[in-house]
Amino acid sequence: MSDAKTSVGADLDRLVELLAGRRIAVLTGAGVSTDSGIPDYRGPSSPPRNPMTYQQFVGDAAFRQRYWARNHVGWRAMDGSRPNLGHRALARLERMGVVSGLITQNVDLLHTKAGHRRVIDLHGTYARVCCLHCGALISRMTLAERLEAANPGFAADAKASGVEVAPDADAVVADTEGFRMVDCASCGGMLKPDIVYFGESVPKDRVAAAYELVDDADALLVAGSSLTVMSGLRFVRHAAKHGRPVVIVNRGRTRGDDLASLTVDAGCSHALSALVDALGIPEASRTRQRVS
Repeated sequence: MSDAKTSVGADLDRLVELLAGRRIAVLTGAGVSTDSGIPDYRGPSSPPRNPMTYQQFVGDAAFRQRYWARNHVGWRAMDGSRPNLGHRALARLERMGVVSGLITQNVDLLHTKAGHRRVIDLHGTYARVCCLHCGALISRMTLAERLEAANPGFAADAKASGVEVAPDADAVVADTEGFRMVDCASCGGMLKPDIVYFGESVPKDRVAAAYELVDDADALLVAGSSLTVMSGLRFVRHAAKHGRPVVIVNRGRTRGDDLASLTVDAGCSHALSALVDALGIPEASRTRQRVS
C-alpha cells in the first residue's frame, strides 16, 4: 500500500484505473461538505473544536441548555445548505451504476438532497429529535416551533449578529444563559438530537448495514474524512483486510493512508467531478486528463 499523497492532476488516470469497472462503496466525512459552507472538523485550516460528548449532554443541564440554544440557531443554517459539486458527483456516479451505496459520517443530509438513493447516515441527521425516556421521535422543525415559543426572537437576534455553524449544527452563540429548554411533549423526558455524539455508540444495525455495503462492493472510496475516529476507520480496515482497494480523497493526511491503494490530496468537489468526467468516457477513447 502507498501512503504518498498525490494531486488529482498527477493521478487522475490512476484513480480511474483503480475504480473503473468496479462497484464502489463510498464513505464520506465533513470535508465533502465544506464547499456547501459547512466547516470541517479537522481540515488543515479548521480551528480547534470541542464537540459536546454524550456524557456531558445527559449529565449536565448547563451543557444541554448551551447546546440547545446554539443548535436552535445552527440547525436552520444546516437545513438551508445545498449540495455542492462533490455531492452531486457522487449521486451521478450512483445513477451511472458505479457507486453501489454511500456511508456518511455527516449529519447534514446533503447526500440525500443531492439525490442519492442508498445512503447510510452513520451518525444520524440533524432533522430529527428523540426522547431518551420514551423513544418518541419528532422533526427538528416541530421542536423549533416549541423552542421559538419558549424563546421568542432568540434565533433572529443571534443570526443578526452573525454566527458560525459547526458540522453538527452547533452555532457559535456567546450568550445562552437565558435560553429555556423544553422536554418531551409525550412523557416529559429529556430530548436529544437524533445524532450519535462523541462517547456514544452507533446503533448496531446501522453498523451492520454499512459493513454489508462494503462487503458487496469491489472497492471503497473515502471522500473528505480524516478517519480520526474509529467510527469510519473500521470500514477502511475492513475493506483492506478483505483485499478491496481503498482510495482516499482528502485534504491532508488521514489515519487510513497506510491502508490505501491511492491517496489524493485534493478538495472533494474538484476530485469527484473529475472522476465523474473520466469514468463517463469510454476507455478506448479516454485521453489523459489533467486538472490543476
